[in-house]
Amino acid sequence: MSGGHTPEPQFTEDRLLGGRVRLRQPAAGYRVAIDPVFLAAAIPAEPHQSVLDVGCGVGAAMLCLAARVPSCRVVGVEMQRDLVRLAGDNIILNGMESRLSVMQGDLAVPPPRLSFGSFDHVMANPPFHDPARVTPPSLPGKAAATVEGEADLAAWVRFALAMARAKGTVTFIHRADRLDALLAQIAGRAGEVVIFPLWAGAGKPASRVLVRARKQVAAPARLAAGLVLHAPDGSYTAPAEAVLREGEGLDL
Repeated sequence: MSGGHTPEPQFTEDRLLGGRVRLRQPAAGYRVAIDPVFLAAAIPAEPHQSVLDVGCGVGAAMLCLAARVPSCRVVGVEMQRDLVRLAGDNIILNGMESRLSVMQGDLAVPPPRLSFGSFDHVMANPPFHDPARVTPPSLPGKAAATVEGEADLAAWVRFALAMARAKGTVTFIHRADRLDALLAQIAGRAGEVVIFPLWAGAGKPASRVLVRARKQVAAPARLAAGLVLHAPDGSYTAPAEAVLREGEGLDL
């Protein structure tokens, strides 16, 4: 018998939405958490509409949205080639090739096939951390997913709005402590802003915020009640479970 070490798997296959979505992702580096699931739940897409997922990673938000909204079309754009390949694999794994696609590209040099102003909705889970305030993770893939690079938050907002059609929506999920920076970039560029906090627990601060705005619409901002993620015992609350396990949408 050999005493050799069994190599660690490069990828894992996980399930989202109570098993409705299968997701292959790297075993090390950035791993999908609940953020893309909540982002997908916040998109007010209808069956005939088109959605762009900016920085789609392995495709978690795209797949969750497509599982909830039949016949909507979703395009993902991702900078890291290895994640583009995985997202393509995940689309096939879930049998969604007819209405989902992914392409490699960067915000500064978008893929030529992407047409500005052509999407009903745009969603994004931008890197959360300001590079001036954190030490980047040692794994390059994780650093690219979590720390702003050459494309800062302003560039993400500009790109999302440029891709949305007139009166289309742009939706972001971000750290609650960077809400001011996100709103500053949206101000004057879009209206009907809705801020939807994801409270860590009852009486606890929000850990994340969903922010949605409509292009070329002048309407006042609104602070929504949001959703409490965790019960006192640490388990997910029933409304959080409805999104995470049952694939329900959020009414912002």
